[in-house]
Formats: sequence, C-alpha cells, structure tokens
Amino acid sequence: MFAIVTIAGQQFKVEEGQELFVHQLDANAGDGVSFDQVQLIEKNGAVQIGKPFIGSAKVSATVIGHQKGDKVVVFKKKRRKGYRVKNGHRQSFTKIKIDSIAG
Repeated sequence: MFAIVTIAGQQFKVEEGQELFVHQLDANAGDGVSFDQVQLIEKNGAVQIGKPFIGSAKVSATVIGHQKGDKVVVFKKKRRKGYRVKNGHRQSFTKIKIDSIAG
C-alpha cells in the first residue's frame, strides 16, 4: 500500500513505516502531524485517484527531528573586474516517519 501526498509544497510517494526528509514543518520532535492533500492511494492493486485530492484520505506521521542539509556554496565572479562574492546556504529539513495511510 502506498500513497502520493503533498507535504510542504512537494509531492512524495509514501508507505507505512517509511522515514523521509521534508521541508521544515512547524512541529516539535515527537509531535503527530497529518496531511490531507492525498492525490493517489494504491491498496492491493486497486488504485484510487483524486481530482485533485481524495476527500476522505489522510496520511498520519510522527516528527522525528529537525536537521540541516548539506552546504551549497554560491560563488560569483566577473573576470578582470575584481568582483568576487561567495555565499553559502543550508536548507532546513524535518525528518518524519509515516504511521498510517487512511483512505
């Protein structure tokens, strides 16, 4: 059984018991969160598709913790002009574990 769900503006294919990183959510570690923007559910070969979402479907998850991703270095340079700028960025992520898929 799996579902395709929109979490924080991105679509994920999730299964029960799966752990994944999503963009940072406003929840503390150990909190339960639920997502109701479910677009597809597959259960024992039967596929249910929403238009655009399945009204009665819901995916429940538990927040494991918050982490930062790898550093991305942005370097800009214009040759022969003496212009050099170096910036860095680290994206914040939330690790969640999918508890149940109801639909």
